[in-house]
Amino acid sequence: MAEQAKVPAIRFAGFTDPWEQRKLGELFFESNERSSSMEILSVSVAKGIYPASESDRDTNPGASLVNYKVVHKGDVVYNSMRMWQGAVGSSDYDGIVSPAYVVARPTIELDSTCFGYLLKRPEMLYKYLCDSQGNSKDTQTLKYDRFADIEATMPANLEEQRAISACLGSVDHLITLHQRKYDKLVIFKKSMLEKMFPKDGESVPEIRFAGFTDPWEQRELVDIAEIVGGGTPDTNNSNYWDGDIDWYAPAELGNNIYAESSTRKITQAGFDSCSTKMLPADKTILFTSRAGIGNTAILRHSACTNQGFQSLVIGDADVYFVYSMSERIKKWAEEKASGSTFLEISGRQLETMPVNLPSLVEQQAIGSFFSHLDDLITLHQRKLELLQNIKKSLLDKMFV
Repeated sequence: MAEQAKVPAIRFAGFTDPWEQRKLGELFFESNERSSSMEILSVSVAKGIYPASESDRDTNPGASLVNYKVVHKGDVVYNSMRMWQGAVGSSDYDGIVSPAYVVARPTIELDSTCFGYLLKRPEMLYKYLCDSQGNSKDTQTLKYDRFADIEATMPANLEEQRAISACLGSVDHLITLHQRKYDKLVIFKKSMLEKMFPKDGESVPEIRFAGFTDPWEQRELVDIAEIVGGGTPDTNNSNYWDGDIDWYAPAELGNNIYAESSTRKITQAGFDSCSTKMLPADKTILFTSRAGIGNTAILRHSACTNQGFQSLVIGDADVYFVYSMSERIKKWAEEKASGSTFLEISGRQLETMPVNLPSLVEQQAIGSFFSHLDDLITLHQRKLELLQNIKKSLLDKMFV
């Protein structure tokens, strides 16, 4: 049977020729050109190749640049000890890099940006790992002669290479834009959390909504929340598990604002058999009390937890206002926690935490502000994740 032609699952119109399998040594040669008179470049797994910042340069003050390698725009640069992690990319800049990097210069006319994407594909990373030498992953080194012997399937047509790099480059541009928006919103939220709540020893915040002038009152957490622990049914009794009652463990919370559904569920018999308590929806802030103190989430549906929680059932206060205090509560709990095996904060300790409270109306205004801000952060986070998934899919389908 004739070998099936090598073509990608997704292809731009007008390109029909099968792709070629070539050794990287046929496409690149190792360049050891040296100079100390060019701008230093940094190589990052996440960001690629870019001019080094002042902080990057200061990590090795006084280092001699005589042995630094010259990089020209279009060269491929890789870290020989981190190649299998994806520390490889094409350079859009002229500059120099540390001798720890290998500079591979094209031997033929090709679109190096396209190869920058091709060389980061999971299949290629696996080849690098297999061809690296060393006693452990931390010492694995991919020497150039082994890099040169690796085969890659590539489009021979230069215009097809350019079309691929332009497509993936536009996705990367969108990812960068949303990452910047997301990062700015996270920084803005952090700043507003510091300014919209009073500092220690003060009774009014730095920033306040118009119309509110009264000082905030000093109270304890127990004045606005009932602290409720959890419990675990016998894990060896099958009658207690796989029911319809949500039952949370601390590891499930992650970075989610809301807890919608638990991974494991218990039966009514399981609930009745242990010390866990039913927590009301939209009034409860789950709060992990051990092995990672202070992870929080607002409960969307009535549920219970294991003993790794001291959850806050909010009474006469705005739930999102209290949720916005999560970092403050976490910091206080971590300082007060104790234990020989692992640190833990008890419900009685948590009850005594001092809190500053404005009127309920002002709480609601602050809670609404941070709720909208969190929604915006989540929106950009989801767009970012969607774009990253699109890029992952394209990298899989636009290459062979």
